Amino acid sequence: MRTSTPSPALPVDLAAARRVAVEAAEEAGTLLRSRVDGPVDARPKGAAGDVVTDLDTAAEALILERLRSAYPGHRIIAEESGILDGAPGEEMVWLVDPLDGTNNVAIGMPVYAVGLALCAGAEPVLGVVHDPVAGRTWSALHGRGALGPDGAPLTLPERPRPGREKNPVLAWTQGHQVRPDDVAAFRLRSGVEARCARMLQLWAPLVGWAMLARGDIDGFVGYLPEIVDLPAGALLAAEAGAELRRLDGTPYELGIDRPRSELSFVAARPGMLDRLLETTAATATATAP
Repeated sequence: MRTSTPSPALPVDLAAARRVAVEAAEEAGTLLRSRVDGPVDARPKGAAGDVVTDLDTAAEALILERLRSAYPGHRIIAEESGILDGAPGEEMVWLVDPLDGTNNVAIGMPVYAVGLALCAGAEPVLGVVHDPVAGRTWSALHGRGALGPDGAPLTLPERPRPGREKNPVLAWTQGHQVRPDDVAAFRLRSGVEARCARMLQLWAPLVGWAMLARGDIDGFVGYLPEIVDLPAGALLAAEAGAELRRLDGTPYELGIDRPRSELSFVAARPGMLDRLLETTAATATATAP
């Protein structure tokens, strides 16, 4: 994924859009944090084991109201509400994940995030990730870098923490539709896990992306991930200095119009990428039809 040059002129002020997105994400985070310790009524969502709660819908309603107020003509793709049309011919599209980590919240595990991304056509140009538990927010603009909670530039440290050069800490994510008997997923995860000190499966990908952008973990591997939370996190990590590739090592092009089969990724600090690709490329070749 390449973000070295700014996007061409857009029909929106990205600095202003970032402020709107950050405020909406943080307000949603305040709502979630105020209610997450109370009773959580988790209901099945689809047939793949996913769930939805009143927290998801309440946080999403708040975010949608803020976005509609600021940008009434923009299209929106929201986790719970689906596709919401904008003005005819409108190219700007918001992606909203009001509660990334619902399954965690449902079992009382405080690992979750709020994510918003703005796309120009299919290309992500703005990403915001908010961690309500820590009360911290990270954001990024395409080609203009990433910012940390204090508003200072966020840059992935060049070197891993001591002892992690050969024993990295990685995160793993997979889409909700990936079946337990998916051989490709099993081989990929097993191969990568065998070459690291620890593999985290957070069930909240946005938390993993923020950890990679900060340098808390060294890499992130995703198999058929969900599209609604992917752009915000991937843009944040890439603008902080992480490198992204497809599983076979070819360039990663993140776009919301791409088929889900092309969204699997390897993301890592530059010095760790080749090591991960040795495993993922071999696995991708072995499991190709």
